[in-house]
Amino acid sequence: MADSSRPYDVVLFGATGFTGGLTADYLASQGGDLRWAIAGRNEQKLEGVRDRLAATNPALKDLPILVADAEDTDALAEVVATTKVVATTVGPYIEYGGPLVAACAVAGTDYVDLTGEPEFVDRTYVEHNAAAEGSGARLVHCCGFDSIPHDLGAYFTIKELTKEVGGEITAPVTMRGVVRSRAGFSGGTFHSALTAFSRARQMKEASGARRRMEPRPEGRRSRASVGRPTRDHDLGYWLLPLPTIDPFVVARSGAALASYGPAFTYSHYAGTKTLRYAVGGAVGVSGLTVASQVPPLRNALLKRVPQGEGPSEGRREKSWFTVDFVAESAGRKVHTRVSGGDPGYTETAKMLAESAVCLALDENPNVSGQVTTATAMGDALLARLQRAGISFERR
Repeated sequence: MADSSRPYDVVLFGATGFTGGLTADYLASQGGDLRWAIAGRNEQKLEGVRDRLAATNPALKDLPILVADAEDTDALAEVVATTKVVATTVGPYIEYGGPLVAACAVAGTDYVDLTGEPEFVDRTYVEHNAAAEGSGARLVHCCGFDSIPHDLGAYFTIKELTKEVGGEITAPVTMRGVVRSRAGFSGGTFHSALTAFSRARQMKEASGARRRMEPRPEGRRSRASVGRPTRDHDLGYWLLPLPTIDPFVVARSGAALASYGPAFTYSHYAGTKTLRYAVGGAVGVSGLTVASQVPPLRNALLKRVPQGEGPSEGRREKSWFTVDFVAESAGRKVHTRVSGGDPGYTETAKMLAESAVCLALDENPNVSGQVTTATAMGDALLARLQRAGISFERR
């Protein structure tokens, strides 16, 4: 694993952006003995971030600044060699993320990001998983709202189901996750989503390349199932299947962890109280998908929602999310819920920061390569997030 003699525990890339700034704020608020630095290509803007942090925490007046462009491989190699963990908010990751992942995989430096881009995640597995396994690096994508509430929520639900059945799960498990929220989305998330929608062919190719080389669990199976619009009588919501990376992340955790039972199937939905909203959501996603295929329309939409900007603190304080999980096995049923505040910014920054610190400082499973949050951190990260105010509860 990462050399404990390195001068930093965590280096944060992207602190000059909106979500990156919130992540820096969260790290600054934690105090303690964390050794951290901020990094990016614009030294003057990074100095502005440091000055802002020092205004409320004078101990950060000398917070280290590391200068490196996302495409400068030599500079990135120098930066990642100084730290146990790199956390990055610089996206779309398919455009800017590859060289940083490569540098971490070679150097044995743990890596966390906020991507929700399936193509990027699959390509980095194909290109860098072997190097990371060899160096001991843990490459952990999707450490924000995509996909921590879903991945760790499913992990928590499996723990509760294990208690319900009185021991080891020996029968097939079906689980569904149902997301509800009131929140704005970030410019970065919108750019990443629209970019992903526009690259359907490349995304399919990357997925196929990963399937051909990724080993499958022996004697077990775990899969993501594309559900259909329906009424959930347990939860009282109309369900709309979500075309996000989350179910694939959950299924990969199910493949890696024997505690998910011999046959694990996960489905992922948005939940609405009325059919009208479910239909409207489906139309909206379909419209964005079509628009993403037409370059003039795609460019116009990207200009309307710029990156690096987000809602006011007041609006974020009024935002919330819930993810309900219903798991069934051998005639037993368990309902759990993960809930928190503003998912797209405040809680995402918290999740990313806690993931980075967890990898740097906590006792975690002995794994390496490209792994999920549940596989890499499991109980340690679950405990951290609960202490940080994100609720995981049995219903």
